[in-house]
Amino acid sequence: MNDISQKLADSLEQLQKLQESGAVAIQSKQLSRVHRERLLKHGFIREVIRGWYIPAMPDEKPGDSTSWYTSFWGFCGAYLSQRFDNAWCLSPQQSISLHIGDRTVPQQLLVRSPKGNNKPTAFLHNTSVFDVRLNMPATEYIENLEGLNVYSLAAALVYSSANQFQNAPIQMRTALSMVIDASDILSVLLAGNHSVIAGRLVGAFRNIGRDLIADNILKGMQAADLKVQEEDPFAEKVQVNFGRRDVSPYVNRIRLMWAQMRKNVIAHFPEQTQQSVDIETYMAEVEDKYVTDAYHSLSIEGYRVTHELIELVRSGSWQAEGSDESKRHLDAMAAKGYWNAFREVKKAVLAVLEGRNAGDVLEQTHSDWYLALFGPSVAAGIIKQSDLAGYRTGPVYIRQSMHTPPGREAVRDMMPIFFDLLAEEKNSAVRVVLGHFIFVYIHPYFDGNGRMGRFVMNLMMASGGYPWTIVPVERRDEYMQALETASVKQDIVPFTKFLATLI
Repeated sequence: MNDISQKLADSLEQLQKLQESGAVAIQSKQLSRVHRERLLKHGFIREVIRGWYIPAMPDEKPGDSTSWYTSFWGFCGAYLSQRFDNAWCLSPQQSISLHIGDRTVPQQLLVRSPKGNNKPTAFLHNTSVFDVRLNMPATEYIENLEGLNVYSLAAALVYSSANQFQNAPIQMRTALSMVIDASDILSVLLAGNHSVIAGRLVGAFRNIGRDLIADNILKGMQAADLKVQEEDPFAEKVQVNFGRRDVSPYVNRIRLMWAQMRKNVIAHFPEQTQQSVDIETYMAEVEDKYVTDAYHSLSIEGYRVTHELIELVRSGSWQAEGSDESKRHLDAMAAKGYWNAFREVKKAVLAVLEGRNAGDVLEQTHSDWYLALFGPSVAAGIIKQSDLAGYRTGPVYIRQSMHTPPGREAVRDMMPIFFDLLAEEKNSAVRVVLGHFIFVYIHPYFDGNGRMGRFVMNLMMASGGYPWTIVPVERRDEYMQALETASVKQDIVPFTKFLATLI
């Protein structure tokens, strides 16, 4: 090992010790100047603000936001606790997002602290923290969620502003649906004599069909001689039936997203006019599109594949031996897996064209597609056999995205309701658009979610008599941006319009 490598290895050891102790935010005083400068120079740490760093990967390109978005919450928790001596708390609105498991990175994080200075602190990639000088809520209203000081769920609902119900209805309804009875809410309302807020929350609980909680808040306030004027803070009723015991915020968030987004999909996606499909012709067209589909779908994921390689794989004359270069080997494994998966998806398409319910077919066959997609990589020893054993077992991050996919338990809550919603959905355009979007929003696997999402989309296309549709690699940026807008802003219109132009 040469001298430079030895020195870098020493510095990396220091960084590893910090990371093993759980540090996401690294203060300059935690590393000697020599180690810090060396790690910075070689791209293993990045400066967020003066004196504060995060671990990074040296192969990140300039302008790549992945390491920052991955570190965002851990960094903010450590930085704010150090700066404000732990006397800080996120806003009620941001607290609600975290309670419902929505860890989307905000453009500006609102923080209250008696030591705040009422101005923003700029971070990387156009994000910032705005600390408002305000007294802390009562201690019993503060909770620590994974290193972040937040309002308790009850206090966050009480202290959310009226316009929050109009601006973020999915988040607010999801949070309301997590409340099991009126007692926690009532104790916050009564402690502050909040009769106007009580009226708003009574109307909000009534809006989601939780009348018992609404009535109990009213009775509790009246018993304390506080007059309450009931009003519904939401702009409209929502057609979602929350089971009284169904308090998983993940399940309810998916239901609410589906209910809110389906109207926009129907408004912006073309009706399918041709009702009957000639099955033989349809299946032949799918087969004809295979090479083009594989080329574009794999290229979107960053694999370098050629039409020739895809044809070799399909004909069975491509062999792993002889392609030693690891990158070419990976590309070829991806192409082989895609061909295997495509054949599985074709079987599912046939079942749907023959009249089976598309949501049910997807639930029964999607794991076969996934096994086929990555089988060759397992056989070649590129990935572990255990990685194919169902949904992911840990966190995953999407390159360049502010959307943080839900945790492993949430995935197991969300996938069954996703299949139910698809199976119950009468409108084929909604199945196409939300089938693809919700699948990649949940991101159930460590890898391959984009390819799987496009397969889901095409299975749903078949269910409505739409043709097999290819997302071209030339429009990758537009496609990713439309998915990002749907994930971060809950606005499905750009994605709907994008898919509509491909048909």
